[in-house]
Amino acid sequence: MTALSNSNDTAITLEEWNGSSTSKLSKTFTIQASSSSVSFKRSGARFTHLWRRLLQALVPEGFPSSVTADYVPFQIWDTLQGLSTYTRTMLSTQALLSAIGVGEKSATVIGATFQWFLRDLTGMLGGILFTFYQGSNLDSNAKMWRLAADLMNDLGMLMDLISPLFPSAFVIIVCLGSISRSFTGVASGATRAALTQHFALQDNAADISAKRTTKLCGA
Repeated sequence: MTALSNSNDTAITLEEWNGSSTSKLSKTFTIQASSSSVSFKRSGARFTHLWRRLLQALVPEGFPSSVTADYVPFQIWDTLQGLSTYTRTMLSTQALLSAIGVGEKSATVIGATFQWFLRDLTGMLGGILFTFYQGSNLDSNAKMWRLAADLMNDLGMLMDLISPLFPSAFVIIVCLGSISRSFTGVASGATRAALTQHFALQDNAADISAKRTTKLCGA
């Protein structure tokens, strides 16, 4: 927001203010012009200005008054869990690609594609069945289903990691792992909406959902 003042016919002051509401505005830049000179002045340290801009991109507008008190602790643990899940996902994907023969001359594209398709198909069917039986119960206890989603996600990735150790049962193991992660997708998506509504204090659920510290993968 800018404010323009004219003290006389030859002096003009142009100010830039930044903030989410009139009670939380802070001056960020000032330009003073007269008939004989022009001066520029930045208010506050450059680092502070950049940090404020970065914070505005990551937190909901009006933070911290626009969210509940438990928003920040949840985001910290949620981010750590997301980074851990991302690392494990890379390792499990590497194990899967190795198990289906990526890099081996004896492996065929058709065989690898079919195994991957079968894995994804069982995951989709598992998600549909889980939604059919438990979809209406996910709102009743968001914390419990959130924990269940994380556990199922861990179990699914564990199956992917150990699948190369059992070549004869590889398809069965990866399909079970895919089904486990499909439960994660359904439960995580449903509970995420409930938790977002809990954090919103000013009808800003959409802003919170968009600016939440995004998890890299998993629940």
